[in-house]
Order: sequence, then C-alpha cells, then structure tokens
Amino acid sequence: MNYLEELGVECIYLNPIFKAEYNHKYATIDYFQIDPMFGDNELFRELVKTVHQKGIKIILDGVFNHSGIAFPAFQDVLKNQEKSKFRDWFLINRFPVEISSECYECVGAYPYMPKLNTAHPEVRAFILQVMEYWIQEYKIDGWRLDVADEVDESVWLKARILLKQKYPQTLLLGETWGSGLQLMNGLEMDSIMNYTFRDAIRDFIAFARIDALTFHQRMQAMLAKYPDEMNLAMYLVLDSHDTERFLFDCQEDKRKLKLAMIIQMTFPGAPAIYYGDEIGLSGENDPDCRRCMVWQEGEQDHQLLQQYQAMIQLRKQEDCLRKGELTANYVKAGGYGYIRHQSEDAVYTIVNAGDTELEIELPVLKKGWYQDFLSGAQYASEELSESAINQDICDYQASLKLKLPAWEAKVLKIRA
Repeated sequence: MNYLEELGVECIYLNPIFKAEYNHKYATIDYFQIDPMFGDNELFRELVKTVHQKGIKIILDGVFNHSGIAFPAFQDVLKNQEKSKFRDWFLINRFPVEISSECYECVGAYPYMPKLNTAHPEVRAFILQVMEYWIQEYKIDGWRLDVADEVDESVWLKARILLKQKYPQTLLLGETWGSGLQLMNGLEMDSIMNYTFRDAIRDFIAFARIDALTFHQRMQAMLAKYPDEMNLAMYLVLDSHDTERFLFDCQEDKRKLKLAMIIQMTFPGAPAIYYGDEIGLSGENDPDCRRCMVWQEGEQDHQLLQQYQAMIQLRKQEDCLRKGELTANYVKAGGYGYIRHQSEDAVYTIVNAGDTELEIELPVLKKGWYQDFLSGAQYASEELSESAINQDICDYQASLKLKLPAWEAKVLKIRA
C-alpha cells in the first residue's frame, strides 16, 4: 500500500475479485464472496479500510453482462432444463441445454461464460442487489462495469437512480470500446474507459503511422463529442488487461512510453495507470499483458517510476491540468503542442513524436520567463514571428524558441 501511496494514485480499480473460475475471474460463481485465491470478505473489508485511511478510493469490476457456468442459476438450468425457475435469466437458444455456445448466447463464443438476460426484471434486481451490497457493507467507492454497452440500459438507469440517491459519491465507470455518448447521457455512467484516446495516441507515438495534424484532428473530434464536464471525467487508458501493453507496442522503447504518459497526464480526463507500466512492465495481448507485477527493485526501471511520480504530482499541483480547457498551439510534422488553461493559469505541453530534432516556435499567452517542469530549463519569451494554429481564438503575446530532441517533451509554465 505504501508503494501506491508514494506513486501518488488516488483510486484503485480491481479486476474481478469475486469467487469465479479461471485466473481472470470473469466467469463468476458467487457475486457475494471474495475468491479464495485473494482472501476472504473480512480481509477485503480491512483492505478498503486501509485504503480509505490513506485517502485512496477503491472500485470493483462489476461483471454483470455474463456469469460463469458454475453460477448457481445456470447450474439450475442445466439440472432442470425447461422447468428451471432461472431459464429466463439466460438467453437460451434451444433445449436441452448443454455446455455449448449453440445452446445459449455467451461471450465471444466462449461457452463457459453464458450471457445474462439483463432485460429481465429478476436479473436486473439481482444486479442492483449486488451493486448496493458491496457499497453498503464494505464501503467501496464505485463500480467499473464490464462491457457496459452490452447490458440492457434499464439496469444502468435503475442503478443510477438507486445508488446516487443513497450514495451520491459512488462512481459508475462503463467499459466501451467506441463512442460512449449513449452511456454518458447524464442518466447512466459518470465516466467511460476512453479507448478512443488510446487508439489515437498509439497510432501517433507507438506506431508512428499518423502525423501530428491527424492526431490533432482525432483528438479534437473525440473532445467535441462530449461536453467539457464529461471530457474532464473520462478514464484515460494507454493499455489495460484487455490489450497489449503500450510499451510492447513501442517495441520496448521507453522514450515513447514516457511521451505518451506525459500527454496522458496533461490531457483532459482521469489518467489511469495499468499496474506495472510505471516500472517498465511489457507484454503482448491477453494473457501476456496480465503478467505478475515485478516487485524486485533490481528489476524495476526506477527512472521511469520517478517520471511517473513527478507527472502525477505535477497534475495534482496544477489545477488547470485537472480542470482547464485544452487549446492546441503547435501542430507540425511530429510536433504536437497544447495549452491547458483556466482563468489566468496555463500549462504548455509540447512533444516531438519523431526521429529528428525539431526547432519550434511555440506560441504563449503571456510574455515572460518559462520553466520546463521536466528538465528545469528556463526560456525567455520572444516576439511571435509566424502565424500559429488557433491564432484566431488565442491572443498569443509571444513565443518560445525551443530545440526539442527526438521523442522528447517539455511541460512549461510561466515563472511567477
């Protein structure tokens, strides 16, 4: 726990921890019991208490789109077939039901994870019971909701009404891989897992197959879909348990991971670190991306860890990085820069996602001396000598003349 506290995290999201088959624990057996591989319910209660004492919140993975075949309701269907009182809890195609994807709807044609009929009132009531149980009894702070866009909307509509009335600070975070407009409609989720962000930053930095202009256009299109308040709540991922590690996509080039992390930490939204990214853990797609955490300090990249810690502290320190607007101020070749500004406060991020050094004239809103948070270097502003992106909406007063090496970044602010 001290490690997480020193890293600077403010919320822990746990993948499924309920009693389930398989090591991924997405094939749930008992939604009210902690899986014995992790401990028991009382140990979890102590974990939540300890986390809260350190000012950290905790949310659980709610796997309500499907269950495992050992889930008692599904076992009852296998035993009693058409006479089972749970026959309508699942999307059954034919009787007799056997362990086969031809007999019932399931996840990705995996017969060991049958889909729940979440439109059924009894199933919906059961899901709401589970969600409230862990909030009421164990004081968790919210739910990450697995494949939320495949669960019947009535579940989330009811869940929001029920939970927000009783526990208004409860977080509802929905998983979706595309647009989250339907989920982020003010009636369901507070946030979504923003894989659109991840896809764009991967194409720009890890794969280097789009230039800064295309990246800028994709980022602006993404931000334009939602009101500012929703963008500030977005869960920003670089990778997750369902994707290959970002470092793997970068072919183990940690310069690129650092660059992506700097954008992630200075972009509108809530940055999410997948465990191990901060010490250089890599891996292909599932299951390789779910390698065990490396706790041996000699095998950790401490420089990378310190960079994560520094950027997290910077984000906490600078209010405009959490709440400010975003305006691009440099978009050329592999160079992408933007301002996060709020009232009179502003922080500038500029990255070079290319193999050659860039000479950059970076427009700024005020004249003065600017300091780079990353290196400590200081730069005096000069007169702006060329036209700049968004000059029609920004009253640029000066510019900074910078040399930016390949795959490096600067995060700047005017000196007080």
